Amino acid sequence: MQAVKSSLLSSRQTNILSYISKHCYATVDTAPIVARPPPPAAVPVDIAPTSIDDHLLAALRGPPIHRLSQLINQYESRAGHILDFSLPYEPSPASDRRVAFDRTTTPNGVLMVGHCVRRGDKHKITLCSGFAVQSPRGEEQLILTCAHTFEEIRQSSILQTPLVSPSEPVSGTFVISPGDPAPTVDPVSSIRSALHKSDLLLLSKSGPPLKTLPVSPYPAPVHTRIRAHFVVHQRPKGGQGWTPWVGGTWSKWVRGRILGYRDFAGREAEPGTYDALSHLLFEPLPTAGTSGGPIVDEETGAVVGVILGTRMDNRVEGVRGWGSPAESIFEMFNLPGLKVIGRLPPESRSSYYKDEHLYDGIRE
Repeated sequence: MQAVKSSLLSSRQTNILSYISKHCYATVDTAPIVARPPPPAAVPVDIAPTSIDDHLLAALRGPPIHRLSQLINQYESRAGHILDFSLPYEPSPASDRRVAFDRTTTPNGVLMVGHCVRRGDKHKITLCSGFAVQSPRGEEQLILTCAHTFEEIRQSSILQTPLVSPSEPVSGTFVISPGDPAPTVDPVSSIRSALHKSDLLLLSKSGPPLKTLPVSPYPAPVHTRIRAHFVVHQRPKGGQGWTPWVGGTWSKWVRGRILGYRDFAGREAEPGTYDALSHLLFEPLPTAGTSGGPIVDEETGAVVGVILGTRMDNRVEGVRGWGSPAESIFEMFNLPGLKVIGRLPPESRSSYYKDEHLYDGIRE
């Protein structure tokens, strides 16, 4: 009897296993833990870097430089600061000062500005264009550029120091100028002034003198023919007029025209009136990396604006080029011929008052 029960039980178990084998059922099981592969070994940086990123990261490993934290403090404290010297008025520069659009063998005065931060194996770089302006101090080079790329690197999570940080970020701002065979990378020593509303930034560096561009204090009339310095990372199809620039990029003085002006409220403004000309509209649309570059009057060869990006003007006109008039640049400099009494040495103030017939009734 016991043998019959065992036989029946064995037969029933066989049928159950056969039924299970023909159907799929969910099972509770622990998934196998697959370990992540180890990170790849650090690739050694080539002695001769070939890209802009390589050049900037190599510069961070160089001699000590002014960190972005220092530059950020200057950016905030020197907003609206007026320098104690003036920028020359050059609405119609001489032939040797005019911007040359067709020369490819000589520097055209346009530079690249890079803000870089690195922490461990992570880094962030923001790039823009810029150009040098005249400075009475021979050892100091002044570079004008846009401010929004500096704001972008300022908000980077890599730059923000966590509560527990295994390593401190290494950072800096650099001016990259074309060179042969490799571009020249110079660290920025300070921020001399900034106009936040106009999106303009004035940088300072030491080193070899740079070619400076003439700047006009007068707004260009609407429909003025211009040349804008555009930058691309790959040569466009056809490539006519595009020349090699910095770190594998290509540049071209693209033809365009001034479309109009706007005030800080976005309302249409007219040059030659009491309207505040806070921004200008132009065509064609600028490319990435062009912000901070110059807008030049094609006839006079003087800078009449600074490229900032693009903006939707209205539903009819669509997106247009967006820039700052060159007259905004002069807000960071002393007016020509204006002597600020507080900056004169004490021994010369009385003679200055007498010469100007202002001595009586004037007190400090």
